[in-house]
Amino acid sequence: MKAVDTNILVYAEITTSPQHSRAHQVLTELAQGPAAWAIPWPCIHEFLRVVTHPRVYHPPLPSQVALQELKAILASPSLVLLSETAVHATILDEVVKQSGVAGNLMHDAHIIALCREHGASELLTGDRDFTRFTGLKITKAEQTANVLKMAIATVTKARRQPE
Repeated sequence: MKAVDTNILVYAEITTSPQHSRAHQVLTELAQGPAAWAIPWPCIHEFLRVVTHPRVYHPPLPSQVALQELKAILASPSLVLLSETAVHATILDEVVKQSGVAGNLMHDAHIIALCREHGASELLTGDRDFTRFTGLKITKAEQTANVLKMAIATVTKARRQPE
């Protein structure tokens, strides 16, 4: 199962972001696809904080618009929301010990722990900090974009082939 980090959600929402079209495409494919995909709850809260913050985006999204956009994402029937279970503290402890993170990177450790806890195999992100964690494939936004470009090129080439 693929999990989506905050910045993919933000890039998909903010049309002025250079990564917007790629992130929007990835999010749409996940949301409309049959395979289970996930968003950790802390990423949802962070998404709302970022897109409605006037010091981050000008103009920021009005809260009600951000909540409506979120509601559309949450409507995906294949979406799994990741939250803490009874074993979360143990898994978080393992993640922190393995990575040696502290301070602001504890938030990232929390995201990784949630993904591991729920069996996610991959995290789609634009944040390089996640590469310091093990046990989960980290696909950065630009890698996701390259995979999409290759897939689009393959489909386009196949369509051009004479029958």
